Amino acid sequence: MILAIPFPDLDPVALALGPISIKWYGLAYAAGIAFALWYCNRLARNSGLRPTEDDLGDFVIWAAGGILIGGRLFSILFYNLDTYINDPLEALRVWHGGMSFHGGLTGVIAAILLFSWRRGFSPFALGDLVACAAPVGLLLGRLANFVNAELWGRPTDVPWAMIFPTDPAGLPRHPSQLYQAGLEGVLLFIAIFLLARNPTIRARTGTLSGAFLIGYAIARLVGEFFRQPDAQLGFLAFGTTMGQLLSMPMLIIGVWMVLRAPFGTPVPAPAPAQK
Repeated sequence: MILAIPFPDLDPVALALGPISIKWYGLAYAAGIAFALWYCNRLARNSGLRPTEDDLGDFVIWAAGGILIGGRLFSILFYNLDTYINDPLEALRVWHGGMSFHGGLTGVIAAILLFSWRRGFSPFALGDLVACAAPVGLLLGRLANFVNAELWGRPTDVPWAMIFPTDPAGLPRHPSQLYQAGLEGVLLFIAIFLLARNPTIRARTGTLSGAFLIGYAIARLVGEFFRQPDAQLGFLAFGTTMGQLLSMPMLIIGVWMVLRAPFGTPVPAPAPAQK
């Protein structure tokens, strides 16, 4: 008989007001974006370079839109295309869930490129700031996945295995959401934090962005060995998963970015207006 840790009694709904319910998953997105704005402002303050705090305050709307549009679009194209072909309106029912990190990342990258071009500074300077804060959002998102008892791991007999209430098979499984929270959130944040403390690395614009892509790709490639593949996809070529396949280009691009840095001369912030 295999023993398993009981899944804690967690309610996915953080607050219910009549017909309106606020879920932990939505709060995780909101808290992640709020933290990113605060932390990026903290890093940009007193640097004398673009992007400034004013730039970041304007960019946060672009970033939120990139996350939502990109995350939803990738979820449709790579994970549930048949579902949306049969019911196209399902794409608009965002409260039913269905977001892809790789899509959200692609949306944010597109927002960084367009916003930086409009403001006249290097997109890698903005990307480096975002890279420093992004792991905290990943941590909160994975914890929300755990609260929702979704995206659980593969069957196992480890002493900390859990039986998730959403698993129809009722098998002891890896709590892979927590593994990924530790890898993609805690460890990646610490790694980027330590790199950002080095003035030489900070001066090589694009290095932190590339390091984030490399770190996330490695964390995701490892984490997917413990996570149950999506039921509608299963295992793909050579026993890989969709998450692993989408992470491989990230790894390659990240290595290229680190090797090619610096990408441009930092743009000084405009002098404050005389009063």
